Amino acid sequence: MAEDTGKRAEVDNILSFAQDLIGVLRASNDSDANAQAGDGARMLLSACRSDSDDLERQMREYQENIRCCKEKIDKAKAETISDDELNALQNKMEEKLQEEKQLRQELRELRDELDNLDRQRASIEERKDVLKKKKKDLQKAERMLSMCVSVTNIMPNFEDQDKISGYIVDRSGKKLEKFEFEKTTPPVEICDKLWKKI
Repeated sequence: MAEDTGKRAEVDNILSFAQDLIGVLRASNDSDANAQAGDGARMLLSACRSDSDDLERQMREYQENIRCCKEKIDKAKAETISDDELNALQNKMEEKLQEEKQLRQELRELRDELDNLDRQRASIEERKDVLKKKKKDLQKAERMLSMCVSVTNIMPNFEDQDKISGYIVDRSGKKLEKFEFEKTTPPVEICDKLWKKI
């Protein structure tokens, strides 16, 4: 900027010198020489003014470019953040990433736990089905036993696993007589002896 001001002062000095020269030449008596010198001075003045106008135009362009650059720098400064802010944001982002990692780990653990619970639920459902089937089979066996007891009046004792034993009962289910046979006794013999007791 100081350089432009110096150039402007030089141009002003040259123009002033040209004006002084024209004044001196007008005061001179030699008309041909004066006319020639005046023409030269006018040409020099015209060239100087043209150069001055060009320099002034260029200076305005440079000043406009400088102003635009300053605006861009100010805008860039406004849009950029300081190192402290950047570090704070970086730290915050790392904390958030750590939290996300921890949440993902907890989510994996919850999924594993849910899968385990699903497997347990399926196992419980299977056991329920088995228990239902056993219950139905037991009810069927009880009905069959009840029917056999009502037809034969013989109630087996399932608690004694070492022997074949039971009771002969009346219609009301009252125990009348106990019986026992060794497990080695042939089934035909057991049937004969039971029929005789009935």
